[in-house]
Amino acid sequence: MSDGRGPSAGTAERFVDARLQGEPIPEYPGVMPASLAEAYAIQDAAIDLWPDEVSGWKIGLIHPTFRAQFGADRIAGPIFHANTVMADSDTVIDLPVFEGGFAAIEAEFILRIGLDAPTDRTDWSLADAGALVDAVHVGIESAGSPFPEINDHGPAVTASDFGNNAGLVVGAMLKDWDANALTRFTAETCINGVSVGRGDASMVPGGPIAALAFVLGATAARGRPLRKGQWISTGAVTGVHVIKIGETAYAHFGDAATLHCRAVRAEPRKIDTDANYRSMR
Repeated sequence: MSDGRGPSAGTAERFVDARLQGEPIPEYPGVMPASLAEAYAIQDAAIDLWPDEVSGWKIGLIHPTFRAQFGADRIAGPIFHANTVMADSDTVIDLPVFEGGFAAIEAEFILRIGLDAPTDRTDWSLADAGALVDAVHVGIESAGSPFPEINDHGPAVTASDFGNNAGLVVGAMLKDWDANALTRFTAETCINGVSVGRGDASMVPGGPIAALAFVLGATAARGRPLRKGQWISTGAVTGVHVIKIGETAYAHFGDAATLHCRAVRAEPRKIDTDANYRSMR
């Protein structure tokens, strides 16, 4: 670009505009990032443009074939207040889907941060990371992007558009949880009444607290340390399952809860930043 803003600005603006308008982006808007540093530069520019506050972070795994090239095994993406919904087992949550884009759901275990993280600490042990957690909830990450090939070009492209996050459904708090024993909790995902995946928290390498330790360091390194009350969506435990407009789904977490959702067409939106948690529509 020739306006002095750097190559990330135009790409970030295009992603933000498409998300606010509910429109697809058939081709990647700009030069695809070749590194995670370039990807996070785009993501940071988009966060600064987005008319809402960050309510937490999603964590995604990098496929093993890319880990040496990118020097990491996970990526992070922001979750925003307007896209964070508190739900119970009796409510069906509408998940806006970009028609012509990408959409999927992921059953996940969600950590709530109980203390502000230090601004300058980037290295975390599992014990120290676990000490920041004050609750564990069940949840569904709504993965989504206006770019239909968001996951087809490697982790840097995925990370560049909010880490392929479109929202978070937060369900019941787990009872008697223990940061060292989260892998005993199970989940099953069904789409249109058909089971598409089962798993437990051990599907997250090292467990959910290892995912937290990663994002604590990654966000602090970017000048965005975790804050009290933020949610950390720790990674898919039953797989990543594509969902289409009109389809219904649920994630069953044993005796803890069953969360229900349906995919609806994304519409242009104006975000009300006065409320912390609200409908995703």
